[in-house]
Amino acid sequence: MKLTAKELYTKLVDEYKIIGQKGVIHFTLKDLTIAVETKDSVGNLLQEWLKAWFQASDIDFLENKNTQSFPDFYLDKTNQKQGLLEVKTFDWKRGPGFDLANFDSYCNSLLTNAYRIDSDYLIFAYELKGSELSIKNVWLKKIWELACPSSTYPIKVQEKKKIIYNLRPATWYSTRSTFKPFNDKEKFLAALNDTRYQYSQTRLDNSHWLRKVLQNYESHTGIALNVK
Repeated sequence: MKLTAKELYTKLVDEYKIIGQKGVIHFTLKDLTIAVETKDSVGNLLQEWLKAWFQASDIDFLENKNTQSFPDFYLDKTNQKQGLLEVKTFDWKRGPGFDLANFDSYCNSLLTNAYRIDSDYLIFAYELKGSELSIKNVWLKKIWELACPSSTYPIKVQEKKKIIYNLRPATWYSTRSTFKPFNDKEKFLAALNDTRYQYSQTRLDNSHWLRKVLQNYESHTGIALNVK
């Protein structure tokens, strides 16, 4: 069964009713079983559970064999420029602490694979009490619906000793957040481009970055974006 990301989300949240469900994390080695109470493995376990749910629900997908590479899953087996799905998880009490992408790698990837900007992010917020895991909420978002400006750069990043490492998410579900997510992909690309101009390590080679990304996006999708 071939599903789009939106159809997948509807099936998981509205039909399967995953939000509010609970489970217990155990680990067994030989004849000893322990309750796992650390959060280190929750993200990987939820992704493995999702893969098993895909299989049990007869949903078409391909798993990325390179676990360190984007995306986690392809929902379109025949066209891997569509249906790209990345899975993110975070502790509900602590807020979204995951990275959206590595800054340099993401910017470079858009030069040749600009369709990546349309990828979907399936996000699980969980709570772990002892070894009992509960799903607090689930979202399906585009990257521009997760990214936001910041007081330092036009786009929120993780920076250490004046070196930018990763793109960081907004607290998109909070009404109290000062910085809100971008409204569309064009504003996201403009903020990414402006950040590259402001950041000393990308300023000099940034003169044609946005133009090349827009050309590549149009070559893959047939859609011309208007970024001001």
